[in-house]
Amino acid sequence: METFILICVVVVLAFSLFVAILRRYRRCPSDKIMVVYGNVGSNSDGTTRSSKCIHGGAAFVWPIIQSYEYLDLRPMSITVDLVNALSRQNIRINVPSSFTVGISTEPGVMQNAAERLLGLKMDQVQELAKDIIFGQLRLVIATMDIEEINTDRDKFLDAVSRNVESELKKIGLRLINVNITDISDESGYIEALGKEAAAKAINDAKKTVAEKNRDGAIGEANASRDQRVQVSQADSEAIKGENDAKMAIAMSNAARREKEAEALRIATAAEKIQAAKALEEAYAAEQQAEAARYAREKATQEANVIVSTEIAKRKIELEAEAEAEQIRRRAKGEADAILAKRNAEAEGIKTILMKQAEGFREIVQAAGGSPEAAIQLMIADKMQELVKLQVEAVKGIKIDKVTVWDGGESKEGKTATAGYISGLMKSIPPLNELFSMAGMNLPAFMGSEKAASAEAAPVPEPAK
Repeated sequence: METFILICVVVVLAFSLFVAILRRYRRCPSDKIMVVYGNVGSNSDGTTRSSKCIHGGAAFVWPIIQSYEYLDLRPMSITVDLVNALSRQNIRINVPSSFTVGISTEPGVMQNAAERLLGLKMDQVQELAKDIIFGQLRLVIATMDIEEINTDRDKFLDAVSRNVESELKKIGLRLINVNITDISDESGYIEALGKEAAAKAINDAKKTVAEKNRDGAIGEANASRDQRVQVSQADSEAIKGENDAKMAIAMSNAARREKEAEALRIATAAEKIQAAKALEEAYAAEQQAEAARYAREKATQEANVIVSTEIAKRKIELEAEAEAEQIRRRAKGEADAILAKRNAEAEGIKTILMKQAEGFREIVQAAGGSPEAAIQLMIADKMQELVKLQVEAVKGIKIDKVTVWDGGESKEGKTATAGYISGLMKSIPPLNELFSMAGMNLPAFMGSEKAASAEAAPVPEPAK
């Protein structure tokens, strides 16, 4: 257990030491200078170094024997309102200006900043730089005339930058920018210089304008003279040129008309020759075209006749086929209709007969199973209708008037009139004959026909 505790303590200590070592490895931001001071070694000449400056990168800062701080590289704007500065002419002037400075990153100058500015705040650094700038600005103004300061600003700014920057490097700063806003004096010398310069500029401008006007008038007169001379020369040369041109045009027109006439003659002859050739070729082409047209028309007529004939023939065949098909379909439909009608009629007759057979079978059963009795029942049931039919047979005979001329002649003991009436009654068939014609016998209960005998009176013949 003690060994385990000892191991844990050693591990914790080792880890803490490792963390502490890592925490002492410092990285320098790009907008700062890391100044490591303490025991940082010695210079090449054997002297002890006061600090080590690092801009960018990183360094290990040993605990206890070393420490570190940062110098800010951000630019600082310093406003310098210089008043009553004495120039070389013993004229006091006011020079308001602004300077932009910052800590330098040059190796030697950066070492100066580490030795002189480390630990100072930003406003303290600005005040220190401001004092240096005031002194150097007064020095530069004292070595220059007002005219140089006012007119040659580049020379003035160059002198200020050179003197101020050389002094700022001693404390580790560098000059970034100089801006002189305005220059004035209490005596009005600079204003007078401005007025003098303005008046001189105005006078020079007026003189220049007058000279230019004079030169313009002289030039205008010379130009007018030259213009008139040159215009006259140009007019004469133009007239001469026009005459020469007209003569040349006339000669040219004559030559042109001659050439045109010759060309017209040649062209007319050529046109007539070509027209004759073209007419001849047209006749030949027309003959060929007529022959081709005749052949085409002939082929067209033949094709039209043949095609029309074939079309008519095919049309007749198709119409005949269509008509035959319609007849066949119509015949088939009629045959089917007749067959269906006959089948329906047969079915109806069959049904009627079957019903009649069923009815007759029931009548036979009702008559005790005797077919003759059943027939008698049926005849008795239809007797009234049969008699009615006989009456109807003679009922329709209309006899308005019967005239009989009887000569008194008698035959077989009857007169002619009696014979006529007897024959008329015999023309109505009796019931027995009616049943016989129907293929049946009169029932026994209705009586039977008398047997023929020799004693029977002869039946008179019907009247003729």
